[in-house]
Amino acid sequence: MRIVQLANFYSPTSGGLRTVVDTLGRGYAALGHERILVVPGQHADRRRTESGLVITVPGVPVGGGYRVMPRSRAVLKLLDAFAVGRSKMSVEVSDKTTLLAAGEWARARGVGTVLFSHERLDRWIAARLPRLWKGGAAVLAPAVRSWNQGLATKFDTVVVTSGYAEREFAGLDVALRRVPLGVDLATFRPAPHDSGPGPARLVYAGRLSPEKNPAAVIGAMRVLAGTGKPACLDVYGDGPALTTLRKQARDLPVTFHGHVGDRRELAGALSRADVAFAPSVAETFGLSILEAMACGTPVVTSANGGAPELLAPGAGVAVPATPDGLAAGVIDILSWPAARRRRAARRRAEQFPWSNTITAMLDLHASPGPSSRTGRGRGRGGTATAIP
Repeated sequence: MRIVQLANFYSPTSGGLRTVVDTLGRGYAALGHERILVVPGQHADRRRTESGLVITVPGVPVGGGYRVMPRSRAVLKLLDAFAVGRSKMSVEVSDKTTLLAAGEWARARGVGTVLFSHERLDRWIAARLPRLWKGGAAVLAPAVRSWNQGLATKFDTVVVTSGYAEREFAGLDVALRRVPLGVDLATFRPAPHDSGPGPARLVYAGRLSPEKNPAAVIGAMRVLAGTGKPACLDVYGDGPALTTLRKQARDLPVTFHGHVGDRRELAGALSRADVAFAPSVAETFGLSILEAMACGTPVVTSANGGAPELLAPGAGVAVPATPDGLAAGVIDILSWPAARRRRAARRRAEQFPWSNTITAMLDLHASPGPSSRTGRGRGRGGTATAIP
């Protein structure tokens, strides 16, 4: 089967979206399928990789190092070429903006489609543009709901990763499937850890942008300093908030390491920490949470969003994502026996192997095309696969 992945907001420093797209693509190729990836970039390019053909279409910068393919014409032309001579083809779209025409193209040709919903539009707007959302929610909320309903007319299946993500589509006539993401358990694994005397070692790994809420982590460090609880923080990531965060942390034991592209290096950093922060209030899943837990590092995460669904007793806590709330979460976790909390974190992560995600996605790609599926599998609020 030929599987064509289309993704906007995909860049060398992308976080979760790139990890998901690349991991699925490698999985498809390893199981004998032909994988083609189409992404935006500065220049047009076409190259063959071990996991399939990667085509770069010139994209428009939209801030934060991201680009999008502004017009669908170039993408649809590629899809026309990909479909020649193929008896079985499926299109997977990781975008809710300029790539929606791919769904209409596929439906007109009897080609199956899957839309991967990586974010909740309502929470994304509220996190990135809080004043706009607060002042215009009465208008924006119905508009987002209408937009989400419109997705159902373009794609056969909308994939969500958590119950929190699924609730965005509650009551809408959308064919939903809940497919939890996974973690590379071989790369992200526990390493020898010293939990002896000395400052608690804390870590934040993620994009430094407002919707990820890293400012609350710096605030938590200040709260911990005020309580006399010795702690140091390592920050791995880059983004538009970096300069502001450096200023806020100027007199605190915080080290900014920048973006780490080597996954094994990042795993080592996570495994050396006592507690990891995951403070985003709008995360639909939380790959960084799984990666930390796979390294045996428990997590303090926001009580809002999809993150609490990933936790298990002893593996972390979900708290108000404020400086006081995060600091209290750290103190709580550090009161648990170190060996026990590290075992609990790893055990929970082991319930999310990428193989489960790849299998579930391939089942969707192998389903009959739209001409055979009309009126089937669709219901109010959708249906979901089981979460581990």
